[in-house]
Amino acid sequence: MKPAEEYIFRQPEMYREMLLHIVAVVEHELRDAELLFKWGIPYFYYKKKPFCYLAPNHKRKFVDVGFAKGFQLLKNQESLVDENRNTVKSLRYTTLESIDNSILKSVVEEAKTLYV
Repeated sequence: MKPAEEYIFRQPEMYREMLLHIVAVVEHELRDAELLFKWGIPYFYYKKKPFCYLAPNHKRKFVDVGFAKGFQLLKNQESLVDENRNTVKSLRYTTLESIDNSILKSVVEEAKTLYV
């Protein structure tokens, strides 16, 4: 098993379910993405460049899906969190049911266009 997959399967069930769902959606929308284990978390690379990371926050009870070029995104601003970060914006999920697939897919599709 790859390190990123191993990390996901070691997470408590609540986070594991969300992470597996997010991975499935991203891999479906971004067929050329590669899930690696970077900086201690699963990180999707696209065209050999950082695309988005998956970071469960156990203390605050959410999964952060951070997009490396998040500040270049124009759509879905009401759903993206920046928290005083310079380049990354993220989608945050507290439950599997809170994941809006249409927004997640839309953000992935738009972010994909930034990698020319």
